[in-house]
Amino acid sequence: MSIADLKKAVCDANLDLVFHGLVKMTFGNASAIDREAGLVVIKPSGVSYEKMKPRDMVVVNVAGEVVEGDYRPSVDLPTHLRLYEAFPSVGGVAHSHSHYATCWAQACRAIPCLGTTHADYFYGDVPVTEVLTKMEVGDHYERAIGDSIVQAFKERDPLECPGVLVANHAPFAWGKSVGDAVEHARVLEEVAQLALHTLAIDPGKKSIADHLLDKHFLRKHGDHAYYGQ
Repeated sequence: MSIADLKKAVCDANLDLVFHGLVKMTFGNASAIDREAGLVVIKPSGVSYEKMKPRDMVVVNVAGEVVEGDYRPSVDLPTHLRLYEAFPSVGGVAHSHSHYATCWAQACRAIPCLGTTHADYFYGDVPVTEVLTKMEVGDHYERAIGDSIVQAFKERDPLECPGVLVANHAPFAWGKSVGDAVEHARVLEEVAQLALHTLAIDPGKKSIADHLLDKHFLRKHGDHAYYGQ
């Protein structure tokens, strides 16, 4: 994919976050990486979605230096770069402040896997990061967010759970492409809402049984997946 095509894909992904109600005002951002070229395309900082065009996307190298674009990149760029650095299987990242997922993040609570809708996309609970210290917030804050996400996945495959809740903040999601990242952000918001309402009905509800979790996740994502065309 050319950089021009990647800029269009990233612009479309950012607009999709708005279309699906995951982003309000200028909150949120999406990015994609061309690993062969060593370049990342990301939304510009604070630019209105209503006026956003592919030409407005900012291209940076993996050191975070702007190589193309008229705007400053998203303030969350260091977080995106840290995820690309740590997760070589990831090709796109989406960050939103979607309502229900953000409620769980603000509560500093992982989203338990209570049913098969969740299990179709996330292999177990969606984790929440550790709360950042005063020093972490003060020094390289956005990079520290990325570090906290990486720490939460030190024993997990990021593509088996393509999303996370940043404590006191909001969700991030990712995938093999930026389109996948947006899809996972949409699903994350849905399972966040389902979990909240399920626990309102039954506060003692336990997580889904392991055999059912395995069946639903692996039939879509396992070595012998058979779901879909």
